[in-house]
Amino acid sequence: MDTTGLDEFLEQNDFSGTVLIKRGNATIYEAVAGKASQRWDVPNTAETRFDSSSITKLFTSVAALQQVSKNDLDLETSIHHYVDLADTEIDPAVTLLHVLTHTSGIADDVDEEEGESYADLWAEFPTYTILEPADQLPTFVNKEPLAEPGVECVYTNAGYVLAGLALEKVTKTDYRQYIFDEVFTPAGMIDSGFYDRRDAAPRVAEGWDYIDGRWVSNIYSAPPIGLPDGGAHVTAADLVRFIQAVRNGELLDTEFTEEFLTPQVQYDDETWYGFGLEFDMNEDGSVRSYFADGVSPGASGIVRHYLENGLDVVVLSNSEEGAWPVIREIDERLGG
Repeated sequence: MDTTGLDEFLEQNDFSGTVLIKRGNATIYEAVAGKASQRWDVPNTAETRFDSSSITKLFTSVAALQQVSKNDLDLETSIHHYVDLADTEIDPAVTLLHVLTHTSGIADDVDEEEGESYADLWAEFPTYTILEPADQLPTFVNKEPLAEPGVECVYTNAGYVLAGLALEKVTKTDYRQYIFDEVFTPAGMIDSGFYDRRDAAPRVAEGWDYIDGRWVSNIYSAPPIGLPDGGAHVTAADLVRFIQAVRNGELLDTEFTEEFLTPQVQYDDETWYGFGLEFDMNEDGSVRSYFADGVSPGASGIVRHYLENGLDVVVLSNSEEGAWPVIREIDERLGG
């Protein structure tokens, strides 16, 4: 890959975050720019932990599939079997497979395309009250479904909340503790974790967005600590370790490693969903790249593997719009 001029590109776009491109153990490109805190003028470094937003769903999916391989979870079993959803709008026909592949048909916590907003959601359910996966249930379980289970492919956060609760049910372990013990630790993700933004955790980037001429913190824009659908804090190096550990069969057995890296359901002509991953397809039906991205106030990023080039790409930013110009630039340089 030609990385000429990428440093200048980051500067021109006022990028705040980190970029890491590797082929196996070889670093092809690495850059860090911007500030970890607008308040205290602290610079980002290669060791800075960034909010991964929805990339966190990959960790939830791997954890769920670990339990499927142990026969403690079943992809074809109703999610009601694992989560108490009596007297809710969640169809008993919704399975673990549906929620992991975004085919459950359940309504999300917020449908922005229909004019709903997170500002309104957090006015009804203050972010400081959403600390555990079960706290998220009231934000969506009483909303009417969007479709029958297994009919449509519609991305939702809510499905991964249910997957996280199912994981807690069968492991009898707190969601975040399980991810730390069974995903982060075996993957060698020594700098990743779930850090409460109200605490003075070291090397954690604060989320800031420049809105109407001033810097706005994301402290009230999301729950203060990560949950099954988003919010784990990671370094770029740890995200590369994660995606390589998955490919190397270090987190899942042979069967589910293959399933995790295989497209499961078609979203549109160019994109398929898997178990947390999205797949960018070539015209001949082969996979060009697989990835997971995430965006929320004060956070944006991607982890992506390009098969033909053998490259792992991570871009993480502590602003909502920061990662996207960089992601597009790298993708175009790789033929996208």
